[in-house]
Amino acid sequence: MLTVREEGRHASPGSRPQPLAFHGETLWAGCWDDSHLYAIDPATWSVLDKVAAPGKPFGIAAFGGDLRVVLADEGDDRYLYRFTPGRGFDLASKMPCPDLTGSHLASDGGELFLGQMANQRVLVLDASGSPTRAIKLPTRCAGIGFGLGGFHMISADEEFEELQLARLDLQSADPDMVPVAVMPSDARALAFNGDTWWTSLRELSEILSFSIGDGA
Repeated sequence: MLTVREEGRHASPGSRPQPLAFHGETLWAGCWDDSHLYAIDPATWSVLDKVAAPGKPFGIAAFGGDLRVVLADEGDDRYLYRFTPGRGFDLASKMPCPDLTGSHLASDGGELFLGQMANQRVLVLDASGSPTRAIKLPTRCAGIGFGLGGFHMISADEEFEELQLARLDLQSADPDMVPVAVMPSDARALAFNGDTWWTSLRELSEILSFSIGDGA
């Protein structure tokens, strides 16, 4: 089993970051303790924008030229919103996640993928946010994302320990999980900018960029 190679580690602009996504060359991070989204220049680690979210951010992904964000309300029900950098949240776009649950979000450009940890599955959503497929996961999930090699997840055991970066072939009706590398125990969420993976070390309030020895 490989170990991730740390490329950079930075203090998060807000406490307890979780969701991460790239929109162009800008890294967007959602932070739990202040319910804000932060736009970050990854080259200089400067904050380009700070936007209050209408809920606690659990997932974020670039999709259709904008961003989609999973937010939790005060009752912890989960909703999907459209967010446009420079314009903010489209409150009219608010849509309940299936079963009012979901956290990590990813996109392959054509569809959205919503992780539902409690249901131990990933739902594939179309452009309207309607589920078209359910993918059963063999473990609990601490993050999902698309990078070289396709769909990846951070797998976790029942105690949310023994974290691993793993690859799943979504072309299969019942995809097997192929472990790739050991992940830090605090890792939550995945983002990929073309050559480097990123994850939040949530309880440390840090954001980590990393690579894998085999180029995954």
